Amino acid sequence: MSEQATSQKLTELAKRRGYFFQSSSAYGGVGGFYTFGPQGAALKGNLEDAWRERFAVSEGNMEIDAPTIMPEPVFESSGHLDTFDDMLIECPECGESHRADHIVEDNTEYEDAESLPIPEVEEIVAEYELVCPSCGAGLAGQAIDDFNLMFATNIGPGDAQPGYLRPETAQGIFVEFPRLKEYARNTLPFGVTQIGRAYRNEISPRRSIIRTREFTQAELEYFIDPEDEGPDLSSVEDVSVRLYAVGEQQADDGSIRETTIGEAVADGTIADPWVGYFLGVSQEWYASVGVDMDRFRFRQHLAGERAHYASDCWDAESEIDGNWIEIAGFAHRGDYDLSKHAEGSGDRFTVFRQYDDPQTVERATVDPDMSYLGPEFGGDAGAVVDALEDLAVSDREAFEGEHVEIELAGESHEIPVEKTGFSVDEETIAGEHIIPHVIEPSFGVDRLLYTVLHHAYAEDEVAGEERTYLELEPEVAPTFVGVFPLQSDDDLEATAREIATELRAAGLSVTYDDSGNIGRRYRRQDEVGTPFCITVDYESLEDGTVTVRERDSTAQKRLPVDDLAETLAALRAGDVAFEALEG
Repeated sequence: MSEQATSQKLTELAKRRGYFFQSSSAYGGVGGFYTFGPQGAALKGNLEDAWRERFAVSEGNMEIDAPTIMPEPVFESSGHLDTFDDMLIECPECGESHRADHIVEDNTEYEDAESLPIPEVEEIVAEYELVCPSCGAGLAGQAIDDFNLMFATNIGPGDAQPGYLRPETAQGIFVEFPRLKEYARNTLPFGVTQIGRAYRNEISPRRSIIRTREFTQAELEYFIDPEDEGPDLSSVEDVSVRLYAVGEQQADDGSIRETTIGEAVADGTIADPWVGYFLGVSQEWYASVGVDMDRFRFRQHLAGERAHYASDCWDAESEIDGNWIEIAGFAHRGDYDLSKHAEGSGDRFTVFRQYDDPQTVERATVDPDMSYLGPEFGGDAGAVVDALEDLAVSDREAFEGEHVEIELAGESHEIPVEKTGFSVDEETIAGEHIIPHVIEPSFGVDRLLYTVLHHAYAEDEVAGEERTYLELEPEVAPTFVGVFPLQSDDDLEATAREIATELRAAGLSVTYDDSGNIGRRYRRQDEVGTPFCITVDYESLEDGTVTVRERDSTAQKRLPVDDLAETLAALRAGDVAFEALEG
């Protein structure tokens, strides 16, 4: 079965079984927005819980929940108003708008057109005589424009304050740093996580929930001292990874390299140890939630696609439909974000670094004689003081003569040194204020959900009948166990309902189904990925045992009802394998 056929069948299954479907279909639907049905919402919630457990709880990081709408100055400082753009090209015939870089990537050998400058993309469109995907009209000669992806809104009535729906959850963490650092007791490193919705007004949303206008991110902003020596890599150094580094991407015969985190950090392939640490943690986590590691890699950003403030950046990518899609990004963002918000807000986005031992330093200061500067410079006296203070810090030798020279409004002025109050004094300091650097692992939850479903999709034959099933990991499966009475019978149904109630009370996700023959009920649960099914039959009424069926192998065992909750919990946690059970 081809990759494309798998995607088509998965999309149909997702709609039919309640995983996801286009929103507002009663009104014709709207591109780029999807509703997660009962199964999809449960799977999505389980993936988010698994991420929270690994990246917040296990790592000892904080979690916040910031608003999805933020005022305009936030995005002026972050750079999103000026630089958060995609390439827009409009068809001269049908008027449809498309992403020019996507048209290039879909119809030429260029794989990363997004990183190319607009004039070069326009040349490629003309050279390859590319056409509109909607109507087939030629696009050569059409201008390509920058299109800002943020959704604008107004905050309040009347002369409302302009605002935007956040294009990433990260800014909600960065702007609250002055308060969050207090919760961390001003001690680095510390991390802050957030799981929430983000919004991007995509020019051409496509490929189901892979590219949408509203989506969920799970992000960690990890704040470190810029002189930090890096993490202890012992827990991840032996983790095997498949890396597609810049050199391999640029080589004619380049390929994915299989190595370990420790080796890749040691030889400089992964430039930053903190990035390496989170790649290792993520590799193991992705495997635990059901991503096929044979269809998974980390790809390093090329120079043209890496943000100017990022010293190193890698994407986690999964193979879908024969193509690689980004499902997470890992970047060393430096101090860019905190510096920009400090500049834009005037607040302090620093942490005090305590020295091991107090240090004695020399401080050059000025205490100008204002009775001299006032009459001499009038309204410019304040500017003169500022210039003297700056000069004392940058060039104390300038004060060694009888006069010091400053520049004011393009003109030079000489001031007697004795009128400046210049002095150099010793001062004992306990530390200094520093702007932390940021390591950012950013996960796309919707794309991960699609990847997990796509990689779990399987077909086989059972008892001469074709079967479709989802090999979802028990930890994330939306329903963990189905409970069925063998047939319509008051005693069987009462016992089955009682078992379902007891399993729910034990914290397990349970569905009860008494509709249709038992084989049909098994197929329904297989198709939504339920790992185990319990059948209550007449033997159950006699000896207190039930049939437990495992999804992937369809193997069955007789197990005692009294031990069901404990046994199923152990199966879900991975503490015991089904084939190891006696029954």
